[in-house]
Amino acid sequence: MTIAVTAFKAVPDFAKGHVKDLRVRWALEEAGLSYDARLIDGADQASDRYRRWQPFGQVPAYRDGEVELFESGAIVLHIAQRSDALMPREAAARARVTAWVIAALNSIEPYVSNVIDLDLFHDGEPWVEGRRPSAMAMLRTRLDALAAWLGEKDYLEDRFTAGDLIMTTVLRDLRERDVMSAFPSLDAYRRRCEARPAFGRALDAQLQDFEDDEAA
Repeated sequence: MTIAVTAFKAVPDFAKGHVKDLRVRWALEEAGLSYDARLIDGADQASDRYRRWQPFGQVPAYRDGEVELFESGAIVLHIAQRSDALMPREAAARARVTAWVIAALNSIEPYVSNVIDLDLFHDGEPWVEGRRPSAMAMLRTRLDALAAWLGEKDYLEDRFTAGDLIMTTVLRDLRERDVMSAFPSLDAYRRRCEARPAFGRALDAQLQDFEDDEAA
């Protein structure tokens, strides 16, 4: 059975290239696994049929004939377990990859999302002026720790893994924000990971689906 991954037919311009099916597309490209993108809209999201696959109506959802999964981190880890390109064979190294995937999702992404949500969805609201400085301070603390770990290394461990893949997609949301100018090593790390051919193919595929929908 061909791997199926759900993605949105259309999103606002600011979300293009950032929807989380990109993580799964990238992992599949790194692993050399073909897939079909199943494009959904709001009606699909709300349907009982889709909710039986993805309980929260989000994307991505994943199906490969053996398993059905939701949540991008879980899906990427599942793919990584099938691919030396994303996860080493040694048990200790595999555990480290899992730890970095979870760290990206739990220790970095919530603090990134706090700032993004303020800027995108609450800009101009009077309470934001008092909330944003503390949100930025908390984000900088987490980025300080990440930069200290990375140091002069190319990747979080001794090679590119699924942990770097997820971390890069988290850091991408900060590309257009001044905070990254204070962390040149993290910005260079993000660019290094984005330069991988598999990332380019995954991003192009996501953007092409949006262009095809607009042209229909």
